[in-house]
Amino acid sequence: MTTTFRQVLARPWMPADYGALQYTWLLSLGYLFWKFYYVRPGVAEAVLLALTIILFVPLYCASFWPRGWRVAVCVAATCLIGAAWAPWNPGAACFFIFACAMCARIPGTARAVGAILAVIASGAVVALLIPQMQMVFLLPILMAGMPVGLSCIMDARLRTSRTLLMRKQEEVEHMARIAERERISRDLHDLLGHSLSMIALKAELARKLARRDLAACEREIADIETNARGALAEVRAAVTGFRHSGLVQALASARASLLAADVLLDERIERMDLAPAAEHVVALAVREAVTNIVRHAGASRCTLSLVQEQQDGQTHAVLRVLDDGKLRSTDGLQPGNGLAGMRERVAALGGRLSLQAGAGLALELHVPAGASA
Repeated sequence: MTTTFRQVLARPWMPADYGALQYTWLLSLGYLFWKFYYVRPGVAEAVLLALTIILFVPLYCASFWPRGWRVAVCVAATCLIGAAWAPWNPGAACFFIFACAMCARIPGTARAVGAILAVIASGAVVALLIPQMQMVFLLPILMAGMPVGLSCIMDARLRTSRTLLMRKQEEVEHMARIAERERISRDLHDLLGHSLSMIALKAELARKLARRDLAACEREIADIETNARGALAEVRAAVTGFRHSGLVQALASARASLLAADVLLDERIERMDLAPAAEHVVALAVREAVTNIVRHAGASRCTLSLVQEQQDGQTHAVLRVLDDGKLRSTDGLQPGNGLAGMRERVAALGGRLSLQAGAGLALELHVPAGASA
C-alpha cells in the first residue's frame, strides 16, 4: 500500500509540455476562504472544505490528460462541486471558472466554446437558487468564466500548433539526413568507381611490366599510390560535403584513365564560367562516363566536348561524350547507381540528360551555366 501511494505521488500529475505553471492556478481556490475573513468556520465545514480540496486537486490534474467525453466528465464533476458549495460559500464560483478552463481541452473550437457557455449557464441557474448571495456568486462567473475559457482555448490551439510544428521540423531534419546519405552514396559511387578502375588498370599494367621494364613498372606503382591517396582525399571531401577538385581535375583524371586503358581521346573544351553546382555535376558526369568507357565499353576511341550553347535565352553548358565501343543499342543498357545518380543531379539543376546508341554510346548532358544554377 505504501509503495503504491509513493508511486502515485512520484508520477507526473500533469503532461510535461504544460509545465509547472498550471499548478499555480490552484491558488485560485483561495476564494473559498474569503468567507472566513468574516465568519469563523465550524469543525464540520472545515473538514468538508479540506476533503473538497483533496478531491478537486487530483480532478484538476486529471483534466489535462483525457480527451473527448472524459474531459466532459471532469467539467461536470467540477460544476457539481461548485453547485454543492454554492448555498454556503459564494467563493465556490471559482469551481465554475475552473470548469470553463477545462472546456478548452474539448476537441473542436465550437464545441469548446459551447461547453463554456453551458458552464456559465449552469452557474447562472445555481445562482438563481440562492437569492441571498445571488450576485456575489454570479458576477465572478460572468466576468471571468468566458475570458478564462477563451484564453485557455487559444493556449491549447497554440500548444497543438507548436507540437505540429515540432513534428514537421523533425520530418524536415529526417528528410535532410536521408538526402545527405543519398548524396554521399552517389558521390562515393562515382568517385570510387572511377578511381578504383584506374588503379586496377595501372596495377594490371604494372604486373605486365614487372618482368621486362622495371623502371616503367615502378612509375606505374607510383601512379597507383598517388591515385589511391587522391581517392582517399576525395572520399573525405565527399563525406564532409566540400568538394574542391572541380572540373579541371576531373578532366585531367579522365585523360589519365583513358591513356592507361589505351583509349585515344579527342577532346574539345571551351573555357567558361560555371556555377559551383553546375561544375560539380559536369565533373561527376565526366568521371562516370569515362569510368563506364574504361570498364564496360571496350572502346578504342573517345570524343569528349564541353561547349556553351544558348537555349531558350539561357546559357547552357553542354557535355557530349561519345565512344566507339561495343554497345550498339540502349536496349541492353542496364541503368546502375551511377547513371541514376547522374540523372538526379541534372534534374535538380533543371537540366537534362540523354543516352543514345549507334556507332557507340553517346551521352549528352545540358545544365544551366549561370550563377543561378
